[in-house]
Amino acid sequence: MTFAGWFQIIAVLAAVTLAAWGLGSYMAAVFSGRRTWLTPWLGPVERGMAAASGYDSSVEQGWKAYSLAMLAFNAAGFLLLYGLMRLQGVLPLDPQGFGAVPPDLSFNTAISFVTNTNWQSYAGESTMSHFVQMAGFTVQNFVSAATGIALAVALTRAFARSSASTIGNFWDDLVKATLYVLLPLAIIIGLAFVRLGMPQTLQGQIAVTTLEGVKQTLAVGPIASQEAIKQLGTNGGGFLNANSAHPFENPSAWSNYLSIFAMLVVSGAMPFMFGRMVGDMRQGRALFITMFLFILVGTGIVYWAEAKGVPALQALGIDPAQGNMEGKEVRFGLAMTALFAVATTGLSCGAVNAMHSSLTPLGGLVPLFMIQLGEILPGGTGSGLYGLLVVAILTVFIAGLMVGRTPDYLGKKIESREMKLVMLALLILPLAILGFSAVAAMIPQGLWSLANAGPHGLSEILYAYSSAAGNNGSAFAGLNANTAWYNTTMGIAMFLGRFAYIVPMMAIAGSLAAKTRIPASAGSFPTHGGMFIGLLTGVILILGGLQYFPALALGPIVEHFEMLAGKFF
Repeated sequence: MTFAGWFQIIAVLAAVTLAAWGLGSYMAAVFSGRRTWLTPWLGPVERGMAAASGYDSSVEQGWKAYSLAMLAFNAAGFLLLYGLMRLQGVLPLDPQGFGAVPPDLSFNTAISFVTNTNWQSYAGESTMSHFVQMAGFTVQNFVSAATGIALAVALTRAFARSSASTIGNFWDDLVKATLYVLLPLAIIIGLAFVRLGMPQTLQGQIAVTTLEGVKQTLAVGPIASQEAIKQLGTNGGGFLNANSAHPFENPSAWSNYLSIFAMLVVSGAMPFMFGRMVGDMRQGRALFITMFLFILVGTGIVYWAEAKGVPALQALGIDPAQGNMEGKEVRFGLAMTALFAVATTGLSCGAVNAMHSSLTPLGGLVPLFMIQLGEILPGGTGSGLYGLLVVAILTVFIAGLMVGRTPDYLGKKIESREMKLVMLALLILPLAILGFSAVAAMIPQGLWSLANAGPHGLSEILYAYSSAAGNNGSAFAGLNANTAWYNTTMGIAMFLGRFAYIVPMMAIAGSLAAKTRIPASAGSFPTHGGMFIGLLTGVILILGGLQYFPALALGPIVEHFEMLAGKFF
């Protein structure tokens, strides 16, 4: 580890913090219905969309109507995207002449993009046409992220309101999230990516001559525009198979800095938006600190593990000062690779600028554990905030048990109904991850796809289902997931991880909105200071440890001791 490496890490996180604070205040204004500097330009567009689609933004919905609207919209998105892939061979903008995508892969990919997972069991440059990439994937990159933001806003209103029967209008929140937040940012980031060297063209490929004089054909396309929303919306699905390790998706150190900034800034802004909308910025600050504390510590562990290197390679005389550079890009270095890996898994992004399977065992353990902690640190756009708030409700309940008082959070009493729904939501992820992983590790259909046996092979399976159920989308590599078994079961895991979590969370929102908001008293547990941050951090770690430690002990932890014994590599 070096001073220069830590300086880069701190500089990027500091820039994210400053931008997130301002963006959070702006988002609070947008979703509170206040006029912003973009209203004169986007207001007519918003009203036109409302008129064309027939929704009335002034008519609010209860949690059931809000949830049903969200589910219907996403079901329609799934069917449309599935249809585009199955009909790809007869659709325009297909310069490479790709045919229809197989049914199981279409099913997996459609669920993947609708759930904001963007797991890819295929190589984009050799499978998907420009039309599917733009009209299918890029559109879903916007609306799946906007769906997450809308849901987080609805839960925020539940805390902010008192004795209310409604939590907003899904269609209005969806349009606002897309028009006022994601679209302007995507235009700015996209133009910056083009300036930094990313291709943006409707050509399918270009012919080049290498330095050795060899003729080569390279895949290109509308990459910069997809990269922008891929990072901003914490989608992660790349235009090219190598994702953000490919020089067309991430040409330089500067594009790497901007990619990390873009993937963190909207999710980082959500706690500040929450603080503004509930009328107490200290609450948002506490959530933000908790989120980014995990990012900082996780990055430090990965950076240390990769800089330490691999003893078996050092025994062969390889310079230990270089650390473990296998699977990494020299133009990024260890520090920015570590930050990228932890940020993309702490989020639900899933973009990668290095191969996670090539990380040292401890270096690979951290991204895997970040996903398993629930994708709440800071989590996906919107989904990170509502996921962390669910854990915060559990935290204040535990605090209430410790002092013998009825727990409350932001003036809302937390009672048995809320706790039953909290536990229902929190059990979805471990059931999907551990359940599918256990079956895949025992049957031929699961084992045939492994490139490695032993602990590393188990890590590949565990990472795949963690990524799917956690709606992350990154891959550990080494696992061929483009099979009927993995396409189907991972598609189911993605669906459960997204929508089976959302429904009880929205029921919590409806229950809290109906409660009377009571002012804090001398006996109230403070949820804005260091004690709450520490307790919330402890609950997150204990939940993750109790649920996943046995599985992790058989995978990356065993592999770490094998590495120390000289058996690794």
